[in-house]
Amino acid sequence: MDNRPLFQARWSWGPLAACTLLPIALLCFWLWPVGQILCLTFDEWLFHSLNAPLADNVVWRTIWAVGSLRPFDILVGLIMLSLLIRGDWVFKAVQVRQAFFGFLVTLLLLVVIRALFSKWVSAMGWQHNSPSMTFDNAVHLSDYYPDVEKKWELKDRSSQSFPGDHASVLLIWALFMSLFSRRLMQHLVIWALALLFMLPRLVAGAHWGQDDYIGGLLMAVLALGWSCYTPLAAKGSAALVRWTAPLFRLLGKLPLVGRMSVIRTA
Repeated sequence: MDNRPLFQARWSWGPLAACTLLPIALLCFWLWPVGQILCLTFDEWLFHSLNAPLADNVVWRTIWAVGSLRPFDILVGLIMLSLLIRGDWVFKAVQVRQAFFGFLVTLLLLVVIRALFSKWVSAMGWQHNSPSMTFDNAVHLSDYYPDVEKKWELKDRSSQSFPGDHASVLLIWALFMSLFSRRLMQHLVIWALALLFMLPRLVAGAHWGQDDYIGGLLMAVLALGWSCYTPLAAKGSAALVRWTAPLFRLLGKLPLVGRMSVIRTA
């Protein structure tokens, strides 16, 4: 049985430098006037291509209306979690609990980075409205489904759309899973799901593309680097595995639940 830890409690300076410089490069490109024009040109095309069909295609509109609901985010989270803790897919069954807590540590770091970066964005005046609030001809899902909007909240507009926090969570999950994936099919499934679940906000106009591929990506890469290429993930996951061992022993006695890899092995 392979009991080697997933995370190494050491500083990996090369990957860490890459995960620090790439976000800086993305931000510099975004702030560069030419880069901003390129991003805006692409994003306008992307938004109109995805959003305009909502006006005439009922099936298209219904699909993305469901995908833009807040409760749908719960389903997305469950799918991501199920793939993370599925034994012998990306992670060996004996490594699943380490992987779960390592990802939790990485996600918590992302939350801190998100809070600090958002304050910096606001202070620098980089914040902007979503495309649905910018273009007069934008199709608003909430106008077609007002009752659903009142009850569940359709995410189709934002006055502070940068950076894309929803995308950053999907991207940190995809990057984390890809870091340990060894087969092409795993990479394809992971990134197909991440991109698919990012689309509802883009189709509905709650975010520009740059909110995701600049803002969301730079935060995700930074969090991944400073978690997995420093002792943080190793020491954090090891501590959480120790502290929660009594709880998992109790859960292991429950029928069905006790058969899950994350419960059964550590």
